[in-house]
This record gives sequence, C-alpha cells and structure tokens, in this order.
Amino acid sequence: MPRFPTAAAMPAPFARLPAPPYYAVIFSSQRTADDEAGYAEAADRMMRLASQQPGFLGAESVRGADGFGITVSYWDSEEAIAAWRAHAEHAATRAEGRRRWYAHFELRVARVERAYGLKESSFA
Repeated sequence: MPRFPTAAAMPAPFARLPAPPYYAVIFSSQRTADDEAGYAEAADRMMRLASQQPGFLGAESVRGADGFGITVSYWDSEEAIAAWRAHAEHAATRAEGRRRWYAHFELRVARVERAYGLKESSFA
C-alpha cells in the first residue's frame, strides 16, 4: 500500500514546525480496497495543494498494511484551516473519499500549546 503522502510530496517524516501555539488537524481513517491508484494520486495532489495554502505549516502521515492511517496537518490559525476546508478542489476530493476511498474516518482539530522531542542526532 503506498505511503501518504509520497516521498516526493513530503521530504521528511517529521514536519518542521515553529514554536507553539499552532493548530493540528488529525485525520484518522480506514481505507477501502477501492481504486488504489486513484487514491494515491489524489492524496499526493492534496498534500501538494495543502502545502501551497496560506497558514499551512507541515504534515506527518502514516498508513499501515491494514489500511488504517493517521495524517496530522499543522496550521497557523483556525482561519487557515477553514480556508483549506472551503477550497473547491479539496471539497471535491473529500466527497470522493467519502464515496470510494474511506470505510471510516474521524477528524479532530486541536490547538498545540507545547511541543518538544528528541532528535536522533542528540545521542553522543
């Protein structure tokens, strides 16, 4: 099953983000087996298009062999999220997803107040 997004659309597995606060849109989904090629093409297109939107900060995404996936996109404001939701091509692709590509999905929006981590390069 292809990764979402492809390596061409997302250069690294971790999004490079500014210091909080910012917003996270968490999209958890269970894929159907329908139209794998069409889904992969649409997913890549949506990631490229989202990355061109004002307020987009980055994204991280994984999908298991069982078709369950989680994509988290990061935005600088609720207004930017609303504008992306209203984008005509994004709306059409969401409708196609509901019709063909997803057996189930959940979407959650959260404000990130704190963020920290550990980079592998930190090990001496």
